Amino acid sequence: MDPDENRFDRSLELIRWIGLAQRKAAEEWIRERDLSHPQGFVLGHLARSPGAIQRDIAAVSRTSAASVSSLLQGLERRGLVERRSEDGDERRKRVYVTPAGEDLIAGFDEALLAADEKILAPLDEDERTTLHTLLTKITAELPRPTRD
Repeated sequence: MDPDENRFDRSLELIRWIGLAQRKAAEEWIRERDLSHPQGFVLGHLARSPGAIQRDIAAVSRTSAASVSSLLQGLERRGLVERRSEDGDERRKRVYVTPAGEDLIAGFDEALLAADEKILAPLDEDERTTLHTLLTKITAELPRPTRD
């Protein structure tokens, strides 16, 4: 017997499988726009937090300032972000998504909602309500994940 077959008999493995399906949908959407996962993440963060500084971007993306600098340079070359000096201080720049960057990532949330609908399609409304209730009960005592 294949050991992976038993793996999906456990509830939490099934939940991870669902998470992988969601992540795959997000990664495909990002890849269709010729973005890497980190680039998509940073554009999304900047759309929600315009004017972030590079140090903050490194913190939320859990990467180094050098990596963020390289990533931003690539996004700048594509015209998707711009860095602006703050009060003439060239050492302290804030980063903004350009209109082209906003256009490129527009629709991401809707695409993820469509993926969720596809995943939940086998369930009727009562089953969805039950699933939500059970998952809410399970997660009630867990630490809340941070967004960004």
